[in-house]
Amino acid sequence: MGIFSALRRWLFRLFKKKSLKIGLYGAPNAGKTTLANRISMDWTKEAMGLTSPIPHETHEVIQKRVEISLGKKKITFDIFDTPGVATKVDFHNFVEEHGMDEAEGKRRAKEGTEGVIEAIEWLDKMDGILLIMDSTLDPFNQVNVTLLGNCKARSLPVIIVANKVDLEGAAPDKIKKGFDEDLMVAISALTGKNMKGLYKAMIKKFQ
Repeated sequence: MGIFSALRRWLFRLFKKKSLKIGLYGAPNAGKTTLANRISMDWTKEAMGLTSPIPHETHEVIQKRVEISLGKKKITFDIFDTPGVATKVDFHNFVEEHGMDEAEGKRRAKEGTEGVIEAIEWLDKMDGILLIMDSTLDPFNQVNVTLLGNCKARSLPVIIVANKVDLEGAAPDKIKKGFDEDLMVAISALTGKNMKGLYKAMIKKFQ
């Protein structure tokens, strides 16, 4: 898979592909849709999707084209907001933690599982990845490590996005130290803190 991803990026540079496919990946509720909305609002004035405290609210891939321009540098991205990736989607969580009845919980769990499968399948179509991590949580979990490993196996360029730095207990330095071989940018997708830094990193890393 890695050879084909690297070849795709080389062809982009050779033939000046009109846009790059950038996937937003991460665990449920890491802030993927909030970040997708922030990027879309900054450059198109339109939101991409609905945010929710309930996990797996995004259960299918959503796409939006944006043109990011900083100084003399300009690049067009197709931003893909993907479903949250989880190692297990249990309907009991929807029932016990979010007050759904059993039928609704099972339906949401089924959608969540299908969304995880779809998100992983879409990796093969991406030119680059924004891996969003909640900086208030321990970043060394199976989802983050597995996603990063999948990206590296495909030779996909990755920017780790340490999100939610506006919240008490945020520790982006822990993410930076733990994944020191990878580019990391600390932001708050909710407040817009350091979004310019992320845009600069995207243009430099993905073009």
